[in-house]
Amino acid sequence: MSNRIEEIIDDIEDYIDSCKYQPLSNSRIIVNKEEINELIVELRMRVPDEIKKYQKIVTQQDAILKDAQSQAQNMLNDAQTQIDELVSDHEVMQRAYQRANEVVEEARQQAETIMSDAYRDANSIREGALQYTDSLLANIQNTIAAHAVDSKQKLDDMFTSLQTVFDECEENRNQLRVGQDNYETETTEQ
Repeated sequence: MSNRIEEIIDDIEDYIDSCKYQPLSNSRIIVNKEEINELIVELRMRVPDEIKKYQKIVTQQDAILKDAQSQAQNMLNDAQTQIDELVSDHEVMQRAYQRANEVVEEARQQAETIMSDAYRDANSIREGALQYTDSLLANIQNTIAAHAVDSKQKLDDMFTSLQTVFDECEENRNQLRVGQDNYETETTEQ
């Protein structure tokens, strides 16, 4: 319909261009009243329809804009909800990572404490074992020294005894030799 309005306007312009000028004037023309009225009446009839059509389009445009704004707002609300959820999930993850790090740190500290206690206990046990072993070795050493002194005394006594026996044997042998030498001398003299 808007094309028809444009056509009517074009027709009015063409009609005005085709009109003759008034005598002795370059700006005034002679117009056939009936023809121009017909064009104007048709234009008036068309214009309200066009205005209604444009108003409807504008109304639809407003409705479309409101719907688009509503959809955009819904999309923004959904996006904000998703962002809030992601932020919440992110916060949960951060708290979980923080808690995990705390647990790891607690475990590391407990492990260090356990290792420290184990080293201390091991050193204490080692020192106790060394002292016990040293005490045993000292007792053994004292026993050996006592036995060595006792054994040396017994060996000295035995050696003295053996020496005495040896000396007696030697003396007896010497006496036997002297006796035999005397016997031989006597036997030779006879």
